[in-house]
Amino acid sequence: MSYLTDRKRAVGTGAGSEGTHHHWKMMVTSLCLVVLVPFFVFTFGSGLGRSHEEVLAYFSSPFVALVMALGLIVGLVHIKMEIDEAVEDYVHGVAQKLILIAVNAATYVLMAMGLLALLKLAL
Repeated sequence: MSYLTDRKRAVGTGAGSEGTHHHWKMMVTSLCLVVLVPFFVFTFGSGLGRSHEEVLAYFSSPFVALVMALGLIVGLVHIKMEIDEAVEDYVHGVAQKLILIAVNAATYVLMAMGLLALLKLAL
């Protein structure tokens, strides 16, 4: 029989030491989104209801393209981190790894598709 204290049994099974880093990443992306979402909504809203040529001219503006690209990237990164956190909390084993890989791949595919579409509009 082994006489181990509760502390000794718990060593090595505790926190992953990534909580603070994740928290700060979430805080930074949240603060960026507080600024970017109104810009994104007003920028996108200003382009609605225009003709095709007017939309192409509108999105060729560097400010509009930058706001749309930053909104897309920061928003998708924030959503990815939220989904990762939920999956890590509620799914375990091989399914967890597969879902995290799928979420990561889907996020980068959406970023690439959005930036490509924006680039096609802007140029």
